Amino acid sequence: MKSQDAVKVTFYGVRGSTPCNGRDVERYGGNTSCVALDIPECDPIVFDLGTGLRYFGMDQPNDGTFRGHALLTHLHWDHTQGLPFFTPVLHSGAEFDLYGPPQDDGRSIRDVLLATIRPPLFPIELTMFPGTMRFHDVSDTDFTIGDVSVKARLIPHVGPTCGYRVTWNDTSIAYLSDHQMPYDGSMAASPGALELIDGCDLVVHDSQYLASEFAAKSTWGHCTAEYALWLAAEAGAKRLALFHHDPTRCDDAVDYIANSVVRKGERLGVEVFAASEGLTIEV
Repeated sequence: MKSQDAVKVTFYGVRGSTPCNGRDVERYGGNTSCVALDIPECDPIVFDLGTGLRYFGMDQPNDGTFRGHALLTHLHWDHTQGLPFFTPVLHSGAEFDLYGPPQDDGRSIRDVLLATIRPPLFPIELTMFPGTMRFHDVSDTDFTIGDVSVKARLIPHVGPTCGYRVTWNDTSIAYLSDHQMPYDGSMAASPGALELIDGCDLVVHDSQYLASEFAAKSTWGHCTAEYALWLAAEAGAKRLALFHHDPTRCDDAVDYIANSVVRKGERLGVEVFAASEGLTIEV
């Protein structure tokens, strides 16, 4: 039974870069980034709009009564591809508020999504969807969604990218799905990233690369699981969900990464686990 004072966190998509499928990824899943927060007496909140959003939509009302909010980290395909397949907004009366960072050239998230979800890239325009979608540009922004406090902070990646911290009743969850660690492989972080994670109950964090892979991919906008653990420990976070698994990584390889970091986390006082599609935890 769900605790009345707990936030329920469900992982609908945990892969990075591109969706994947096959028997070797069945346990962790192949859908891209989408994590849902079920907070008592609040509309649902999702982090990112990857292909996992389609499955979140299957758990929501599809009769025009849906009300929800999306905290979008950035506009790469693996974080937006699920939006046109989100069935609640196919019904008149549904309302979906989307928050995310504007582009360096001044385009809003609305400008970009309307320019990409349209022919010839998609059969219809986003404005033709019956539900109401509202777009909100955020960067280094504090705002509220009902009784929930949200911090958005720009963090290093490729292109404008936000991390988020959601707080309700003294419970805080940080989400940094795509995060560039220092190019030289050292352990350092921006003030914004540290602020988001500071003392959090749960951190969902990019852990795409092995340390042995990082040198060849040091400018690709991601980090290692070891860096994610260092950051969580440095900021005093309690739990760390390893996230944004590489699409080439089979389940056994994710197990290997997670097991090595779990042991290190025990020594540093951080509970570590690898996020898997369909997993629900309470915070």
